[in-house]
Amino acid sequence: MSLSEPRLSESLFERARAVIPGGVNSPVRAFRSVGGTPRFIAAAEGAWMTDVDGNRYIDYIGSWGPMLLGHGHPDVVAAVQAQAARGISFGAPTEAEVEMAEEIRRRVPSMEKLRLNSSGTEATMSAVRLARAATGRDGVLKFEGCYHGHSDSLLVKAGSGALTFGVPSSPGIPADAAAHTITATYNDLDSVRAAFEAQPEGIGCVIVEPVAGNMNWVLPADGFLAGLRALCDEYGAVLIFDEVMTGFRVHPGGAQALYGVKPDLTALGKIVGGGMPVGAFGGRADLMDQLSPEGPVYQAGTLSGSPLATAAGLTTLRAITDELHGRASAHAAALCDGLQAAAKRHGVPFLAQSQGAMFGIYFTDAAAITGHADVSACDADRFRRFFHAMLDRGVYFAPSSFEAGFASAVHGRTELDRVMAAADEVFAALR
Repeated sequence: MSLSEPRLSESLFERARAVIPGGVNSPVRAFRSVGGTPRFIAAAEGAWMTDVDGNRYIDYIGSWGPMLLGHGHPDVVAAVQAQAARGISFGAPTEAEVEMAEEIRRRVPSMEKLRLNSSGTEATMSAVRLARAATGRDGVLKFEGCYHGHSDSLLVKAGSGALTFGVPSSPGIPADAAAHTITATYNDLDSVRAAFEAQPEGIGCVIVEPVAGNMNWVLPADGFLAGLRALCDEYGAVLIFDEVMTGFRVHPGGAQALYGVKPDLTALGKIVGGGMPVGAFGGRADLMDQLSPEGPVYQAGTLSGSPLATAAGLTTLRAITDELHGRASAHAAALCDGLQAAAKRHGVPFLAQSQGAMFGIYFTDAAAITGHADVSACDADRFRRFFHAMLDRGVYFAPSSFEAGFASAVHGRTELDRVMAAADEVFAALR
């Protein structure tokens, strides 16, 4: 595919930097870790995006996860349009909120009760507050490289954009807030037990991405999640699964259904909104009943349960069948297999892996990726060259070696063939 120079994107980026910090409204979009000009997107349909210069790209970002059905799914678009005609926002309860909560509970039974809000950050922040209140303990245990949104307690040794820019702990976080956050090593139960032994009455909750998607894509080791469950039970802590990314992506019932481990609380986002800003958190009824107005733990949001977001999210959830999910998962697996084969043909150290409709790619000669240290040791410069060479050939991967990739149910044989043709040329040049 022949792409034109991104002149309009360059012009827009220059204008944006004059009025928006870094020219973007979320840091990873700035292309800082790979260099060059971020593409300003004008439209998207199915598995493809089109930028303002008219270039078309096979999209493996999927709005960072929500677009499991692909861009512009007609049922989702129709639902949003119909709701917009009836009203955009009411600040009052709606029937659709109830239907959304019922649909989520049906798919994720551990969420006996749940509450909608406006983002994944709000969902994890609220779940942590609730866990602290329920246990009477301030300590939060998280894992190095895992990202749970940008609330103060959780932006400590974080992943995603924080790792991309080499600033795992942001300025502006009070030392007192950070002091209550304990970090452990992902896939290392001994580090978790050591933290509990050091503060047996201090840790209120453990929060984890059951499959880590913010330090690239790291699968849990056998027994890791079950071990967390056992340690939380032993020490009386609340186990929180951050399934903002993995919810309905790695399995129609989330990572907890795939791995058979039941958390006390779950945070959701991304797919739950079908591309609109929405999040949700929920879990055991006895915990959720401690939220205001039933209990003393305050949590609120003017736009929580937004009618537009609920329309998009509910329509998306209802469309996720085992067959649809299987198509997206099969494409992610075929993509990883094809990239690995191309890299091997040309002698480039490379590894790719997927779970469900998410995947990770790594420039490494390691046999496996088990945590943050493994990802940090990958060849970031080779990734940068790969990213731009693929982008120039119309394939849009995440612009950071610390981000996971996303396939959709509408990525098919045509897209796969084009990616493989491009990859063969690119890996040949990367030797």
